[in-house]
Amino acid sequence: MKENKNYKWILVALLFGVALLNYMDRQMIATMRPAMQQDIPALQQATNFGHLMAVFLWVYGSMSFFSGMIADRVNRKRLIVASLFIWSAVTLAMGYTHSFEQLYWLRAFMGFSEALYIPAGLAMIADHHDDRTRSLAVGVHMTGIYMGQAFGGFGSVISNWMNWQSTFIMFGLIGIAYAVVLWLALKDDSKTGIHANREKQPSQPIKASLSLLGNFSFWIIILYFAAPSFPGWAIKNWAPTLVAQNLNIDMTKAGPLTTISISISSLIGVLIGGRMSDTWVRSNIRGRIYTGAIGLALTIPALLLIGFGHSFFFIILAAVLFGFGFGMFDTNNMPILCQFVPERMRATAYGFLNTAGIFAGAVITDYLGKSTDEGSLGKHFAMLAVVVLAVILIQLRFLQPKKTI
Repeated sequence: MKENKNYKWILVALLFGVALLNYMDRQMIATMRPAMQQDIPALQQATNFGHLMAVFLWVYGSMSFFSGMIADRVNRKRLIVASLFIWSAVTLAMGYTHSFEQLYWLRAFMGFSEALYIPAGLAMIADHHDDRTRSLAVGVHMTGIYMGQAFGGFGSVISNWMNWQSTFIMFGLIGIAYAVVLWLALKDDSKTGIHANREKQPSQPIKASLSLLGNFSFWIIILYFAAPSFPGWAIKNWAPTLVAQNLNIDMTKAGPLTTISISISSLIGVLIGGRMSDTWVRSNIRGRIYTGAIGLALTIPALLLIGFGHSFFFIILAAVLFGFGFGMFDTNNMPILCQFVPERMRATAYGFLNTAGIFAGAVITDYLGKSTDEGSLGKHFAMLAVVVLAVILIQLRFLQPKKTI
């Protein structure tokens, strides 16, 4: 921590904006389907829309496997700025599409470009923050993700006001402009002491990967990260549709109602969960693990309520419980990883986690598209509570950190 003491929080603030754009650009399409299907008839089928959402996740997950390795070996500032610039350009290009095929391939390329950011961004934050502030710093960064999801929920509102093409163009241009700001404001770690520890990183990616995969605890962390991704991505991509159906309201109301309720409660969850974890781990080395387990436990009743609830009260209660709980879980993933993985391999390790989580998301997103057409979306949402319960029991039994690395 040799640089200016304030910079570690300036860094979080800068990357907060990147996280916001990362999730807003990918998520706003989830509520813009009614407007888009008027010009692209293929989107009238929920199955096709599921394919469109899932291709992003399949490509994103495949690329995440390599993006962590890349982030541990190249200049992270340049990687982050390039990732932001490219996916913003793709968002801009989506405003000029005229067919499902064009939209499909652009979503795939967006998955490629966005995957480069998260491992690099979280590893950079973890490098600049120690155990006293690491979970809180990651949590503040995660609030950018949740705000991006919330703003994405207004995609339907903005597309009705402007049109869906102009919405993509506007946010694409905003992202390109922010990439320029980031290039000027973000420090280069190669010019600070932070970079020195990464020079010990194994030169061969295969060796680094094998050393991680030979660690039993790392496999438990992969499972712990991936299993909650089923309900996590189900909520992101299909909750607005389910809420619109259950409450019999228009998507322009269901989208903001769902995403704002979940995002605001998630924002509170990451801040409280981050502070709780940073405090608890000083007296109990498993404090971060317990904090994450408490958060996941709150999502269980939420999934049951959102699956079977048909009243405004139950839907809002479900959204608040899920958002708050998932936020507590989310803010502790990288800090827990830091208890088992050396500093020089954090981005590589998180890339593995992201791949597992995104592939889980792709499977459930595609599956719930078919469930929507079959009329069983709510039932399958509720069944995801069983998955969450199982992973809580497994991680409490097997994750035993010996020290914070």
